[in-house]
Amino acid sequence: YHEHKGMLREDAMMEYLKLAQDLEMYGVNYFDIKNKKGTELWLGVDALGLNIYEKDDQLTPKIGFPWSEIRNISFNDRKFVIKPIDKKAPDFVFFAPRLRINKRILALCMGNHELYMRRRKADTIEVQQMKAQAREEKLAKQQEREKLAREVALRQLAERKQKEYEEQLRHMSEEMAERQRELLEAQETIRKLEEQLRQLQAAKEELEKQQNELQEMMIRLEQSKEMEAAEKLKLEEEIRMKQEEVHLIQEEVNQKDEETRRLQEEVEEARRKQQELLQAAATPQHHHLQETDADETNDVAANGDVSRDLNTSDDPIVDPIEDRLQALKHDLESTRDVEKETSMDKLHKENVRQGRDKYKTLREIRKGNTKRRVDQFENL
Repeated sequence: YHEHKGMLREDAMMEYLKLAQDLEMYGVNYFDIKNKKGTELWLGVDALGLNIYEKDDQLTPKIGFPWSEIRNISFNDRKFVIKPIDKKAPDFVFFAPRLRINKRILALCMGNHELYMRRRKADTIEVQQMKAQAREEKLAKQQEREKLAREVALRQLAERKQKEYEEQLRHMSEEMAERQRELLEAQETIRKLEEQLRQLQAAKEELEKQQNELQEMMIRLEQSKEMEAAEKLKLEEEIRMKQEEVHLIQEEVNQKDEETRRLQEEVEEARRKQQELLQAAATPQHHHLQETDADETNDVAANGDVSRDLNTSDDPIVDPIEDRLQALKHDLESTRDVEKETSMDKLHKENVRQGRDKYKTLREIRKGNTKRRVDQFENL
């Protein structure tokens, strides 16, 4: 039923009847009868004619008389007489258990025969007008249903595109938040670099100061060659300590210089990312949705201009409904309880195994002339 969603009620009924009419017992009314020999049989009355069934088999008729071969129908008490069109053939006579059954049989035969003849006559003006009106109403309903289906498809397409836009907006928001975080990290790196540069400048100034003091001490040492040995040793110790201090400061300056270079590289990278972010924020984003074949198909369907290639190949057309029915039958076979099968189920299974269906059986039982079939009925 999912595949037929939106189907009109009358169309669904017609599709159901198209499948049901192929069943053996579809549209058949059964009556208990006897032939002249007293053999109990079934008489089946349907839209195609009269059929005779054996008592234990209501699925497979043994003899058939189409309406086109029947000229007159009458009954007298429990005796029922059918006169064929072929005047050389004897009357087809059977007996019903009660008069009331014969009345029902006659009414059914008259009604079915009248419908049979009406189907083969040209329609009157009134019937033609009614059929034309019905076709117009059906076409109007079909157009209204197609319009509704197009609107539903367009709405679904709009909702799908809206979801795509919302997803893109969410991605853009996440990307902006990530860029903002990277910008804050870059600003923090710049601040650290500036602080490092200040410390480096202070270290260089201290180094220069210490170097100047060392130079002064060296000059003093040169000038005091004649000073006492103790004072000279003391001055040499001070010079040695000052040299060590200058060496430590020089190492610290070199270390800070190396760290400064590294931070400068990070700052350059941060500035480049910041520049890209500012550029992206200043440039409007244009998002182009990819136009797929499905969208094009929907657009064409919405405009009502649809052209399809007709199937001109000689390959047989496969009925998908028939395929699904066969698949369903195959699935149900595994769940069938053999012990609960009725005699009708067994007869149907045997007919299917032998490849017989309703229409093949009807063709078989109507072969030969009317006389031969009437004699066959009498001999049952």
